[in-house]
Order: sequence, then C-alpha cells, then structure tokens
Amino acid sequence: MTLGTGVGSDEAIALAEEFGAHNYHPLPVVAATAEGAWVTDPEGNRYLDCLAAYSAVNFGHGHPVLLAAARDQLDRVTLTSRAFHNDRLGPFLEALAKLARKEMVLPMNTGAEAVESGIKIARAWGYRVKGVPDGRAKIIVADGNFHGRTTTIVGFSSDPQARDGFGPFTPGFVSVPYGDAAALEAALDDDTVAVLLEPIQGEAGVIVPPPGYLAEVRRMTAERNILFIADEIQSGLGRTGATFQCDNDDVIPDLYLLGKALGGGILPVSAVVGNRDVLGVLHPGEHGSTFGGNPLAAAVGLAVVDLLETGEYQARARDLGEHLRERLLALVGHGVVAVRSVGLWAGVDIDPTLGSGREVCERLMARGVLAKDTHGSTIRLAPPLVVERADLDLAVDALAAVLDELRASPAKH
Repeated sequence: MTLGTGVGSDEAIALAEEFGAHNYHPLPVVAATAEGAWVTDPEGNRYLDCLAAYSAVNFGHGHPVLLAAARDQLDRVTLTSRAFHNDRLGPFLEALAKLARKEMVLPMNTGAEAVESGIKIARAWGYRVKGVPDGRAKIIVADGNFHGRTTTIVGFSSDPQARDGFGPFTPGFVSVPYGDAAALEAALDDDTVAVLLEPIQGEAGVIVPPPGYLAEVRRMTAERNILFIADEIQSGLGRTGATFQCDNDDVIPDLYLLGKALGGGILPVSAVVGNRDVLGVLHPGEHGSTFGGNPLAAAVGLAVVDLLETGEYQARARDLGEHLRERLLALVGHGVVAVRSVGLWAGVDIDPTLGSGREVCERLMARGVLAKDTHGSTIRLAPPLVVERADLDLAVDALAAVLDELRASPAKH
C-alpha cells in the first residue's frame, strides 16, 4: 500500500527512468512526504535527509512559517512579471539587502541565473566604471569550482564530466588553484574585473580554504579595484553557522550570489546582492527574468530572511555542527581518511579500498540515512538545520556500521 495519491516506489522509479532524461543517477529511494529532517517513501519507510537538497532545504521540509507565507500568497497573486510592481517585492528586497549589509538586490530564480547575472554585472561594471577596454574583461575563478550548469559556467569548470562535449565556450575566464592566494594574485591584471569564488567549495567535497584566504582575496581585490564575488548559494543562509560563510572570516564581498535556501525549499529563488555603485550599472532592458521577483517568491524569500534575522538557525548550525564534527573525526582511521566540516556541512573521504562513495551512500540508504557522494570516495553530509542531535548520532552510527561492514567484507580486488 502507498501513501497519498502518488504511485509506489518501484513504479515511480520505472517511470522516471523511462521518460526522464538521464542527467541524474539518483539513489533508488522515492520521497512521497517529508517533514523537518525526515522523508517518507510511498510505502511508509522513513529516511533521515542528510543532503537537504544541497542546502535548499536548510529550514527543513515543510517549515510551518514558510508554508504559511506561500499559502497566503497563493490566494492573492503569484505572478505579474517585472513589467509591473507587486506589493511583496519591495519589502523582500529591503529585508535581504539589510541582512547582507548591502544597498540593492537583483532577484532571479535559480542559482545558475544568479551566477550568470553576477558575470554580466561584473563585465558591465568593468567597462562602464573601471574603464576596461570593450571585450577584454577577465574574471578569475578557481579550480574545482561549481557555479552551475549553463554553457558559460561549465566552460570554466575543471570537472571533465561537467565540461567535456559542451563547447565551444565563452572566453574571458582564468582559473587558478583554489586556496592559493599567491597564484590568484599573480593572475590579476589591468583587465581583471572580478574574482568569483565559493567561500567553501561544496560540489568538490566541502573543500575549506586555508585560514585567512578569503581575507587575502578581499585585500588584493580592494587594492586593485576588482570586484570580489562570493558564491554563497550553498554555503550561505545559515549552513555554516553564520548568515554567510564570509561572515566567519570577517569578510564582506562586493557581490553575494544567493539561492537554494532563499526559496525555503518551496520554489526557486535567487539573488545578486550588492551596493548601488556596482548593481547600479544595469539599465532597464539590459537584464531580466519573467519569474524573477514574482510575488510568491518574494513572500517566501521575505519569510526566510525573517527566520535568519533571529539567529536561531545559525546558532543551531554552529552548535550541532561541532557535535557532528567530533563524531565524524572519531571515524578517521576506521574507514574514514579525512573529514572537512564547517557548521552543519561535512565532506567525508572514505578509504577508497573499502568502496566508492556511491556504495557507501547506497548502504546508508538501506539503514535509513540519505547522503550524496561526489568525486569518487567522498560523501557529503548537509542535514537541514532543524535536525536534532539524536538524528546526527543516528547518521554517524549508520556510517560507522557501514564502514564496519565494508571492512569485514571480502576484498574486491
């Protein structure tokens, strides 16, 4: 018997495999309902969500405040396009700008749209304000980056799976080793208009740069009149124990790129946030989005900002993150090679002789824990910020049991 009005797990998987493009390779688990940090399949089996839709569900599944904001707006007006004003957009823009200690917001939909918008803004600023000759604007990025899936963005990816077979690519990007301030500084020149970085590289395996790196990036860009663009789409909005990961390094970039959690796990909401001297370079007709800034998105986004203003979720990420880190570090040498974590975000490198990250995630799923692998033998843990301490213990205990199973199994080679 299945729950609700949907189909059972087997049928849901079969239909998706037959009629869906195979651009994902999901675990064979089906979500039918969800609440807080837990997901239930059509047959009633419960799973602890330790991915939170790559941080898009930071506030948990079905947060009552966010659902109430969405339901109220559904009965009023959901879309007008930016051809007209709506009564929810202004308050949302004001609240988000103040949260980020900035002056202006460009609302968009997906994270990739925010990144593409940030690139356009940086180039326009470079030509119109900095005085870079037309067509020569250069943006510095980092090896191992993940900023989205558009053709421009994958063109400066160093991941062959994301890049190969999708060219020709947009010029104007230079990639340097992540976390290497000297290499970054050496790449800067008079045509450089921006440095685009993730404060923590999520897709790469929760790669945390060396202490002081972001501050060095801020120093060198400020000295050379270059924009520092922080892609906080995964790391921001409470995930790392601060509103933005840049806050943990006492750094304020010129532009924040935000998304994922900004939509409260309900709908896509993204934004570029900056000051008037940068975002003000855009003129009417030069950039836009039919759905960007729609009343429904603005209502949910405003409710998200209200939740963040209390500081409750940042504090939970800090406190519970310390507990998660301690529990994971105890597994090093027992099937785990290394742990990198900030707040409720961890990259766990599994001993590759035991199995792949995919195999570990499949075995975790069988024990009721959902996680995601990346780059071979690394798994990522990013539970919703509403997760309970006992839930984290359950997840780490499950991982320890999986590692014990793998160590006890016959050698594969």
